[in-house]
Amino acid sequence: MELTDGIHLAYCTNIHRGETWDETFSGLQQHTLRVKQRVCADRPYAIGLRLGHQAAEELRHREGALDGFRRWMDEHGCYVFTINGFPYGRFHGGRVKEQVYVPDWSTTERLEYTKLLFDLLAEMIPAGVEGSVSTLPGTFKEFVNDGDRVPAIARNLRACGEHIEGLSDRVGQSFHLGLEPEPLGLFETSEETLGFFAEHLQGERLREFIGVNYDTCHLAVEYEEPREALARLSGAGIRISKLHLSSALTLHPSGAALERLRDFQEDTYLHQVVVRDGGQPLRRFRDLPDALALPESERGEEWRVHFHIPLHSGPEAVFGTTADHLAGTLDVLAGDRDLCKHLEMETYTWEVMPQEMHSEDVVDQLEREYAWTLGEMRARQLAV
Repeated sequence: MELTDGIHLAYCTNIHRGETWDETFSGLQQHTLRVKQRVCADRPYAIGLRLGHQAAEELRHREGALDGFRRWMDEHGCYVFTINGFPYGRFHGGRVKEQVYVPDWSTTERLEYTKLLFDLLAEMIPAGVEGSVSTLPGTFKEFVNDGDRVPAIARNLRACGEHIEGLSDRVGQSFHLGLEPEPLGLFETSEETLGFFAEHLQGERLREFIGVNYDTCHLAVEYEEPREALARLSGAGIRISKLHLSSALTLHPSGAALERLRDFQEDTYLHQVVVRDGGQPLRRFRDLPDALALPESERGEEWRVHFHIPLHSGPEAVFGTTADHLAGTLDVLAGDRDLCKHLEMETYTWEVMPQEMHSEDVVDQLEREYAWTLGEMRARQLAV
């Protein structure tokens, strides 16, 4: 939905299962329309579309599929302004973990897939609205085992930038790609992101089309302060393409907290842990089992866990959340409404949360997340 000052808000449909176009469209019909009826019944409703590689190819090449989707959106008062292009393949119902980075930006497959997403978006988006696609931060750090991968990533990103520039010129609307810093990605902090852009993505014109998808969960897990991180990025001329509104778990690693944290171990997604211990360097762990194996003497003072939890969730007795980082990000946006026009709520972990943390019906959870988010936006005069 469009809020004040041309800002658009959606939830990311990567919360629903769907790898084929039929599965993706079914999720929109079964879940997204119900959310619209509850939160935005009488106004145009924005969809933050997750479109995997198979679904994108089918939508492009199946006769009548794209026209049919556009008619469906017109009929139901919906529109697409952003696509999540981070997960290329399967994202639910099996092991994802580090495979969410495959293929990475060193490959032609990732480049062509992302170009296809922009081409599809250009055929869906309303006139006068910016279009964005979010994607991975190049690759997973563990994949960088030779000297060729990062230069190849940079070449493909620049090629994608050229494609987006040509598309923007032809359509007469602005399109942009957001690289999403994530714990243990090629670049995960604002400083590493600055370094990557400075070395590989120089040029004011290129940075009009390639920027950052700022995920409030990811940067909070890195113990960053939103005002400083966003000022660092925007001050270097890096576009904030999209804001992902999400929240992570925090805890002091007591015995009771760690015992409860074991309930969050699951086999689908990576849940990176970043440990702080006074003035010592941050320590990063690939997944929850790696951190939970630490002896008591090495547990540190605070853990932040890359596990997206519902935006409206209050912390349990043994946990906190990084909602303060999310709120701080909205404070920055309230002070600079041109910082970013695309906001997307992203709590894709609904299926794998401990049962007591999520609603029985995903639509109930999404309705509550909208209520929380719109309340926070209204408190800052970002929505009416």
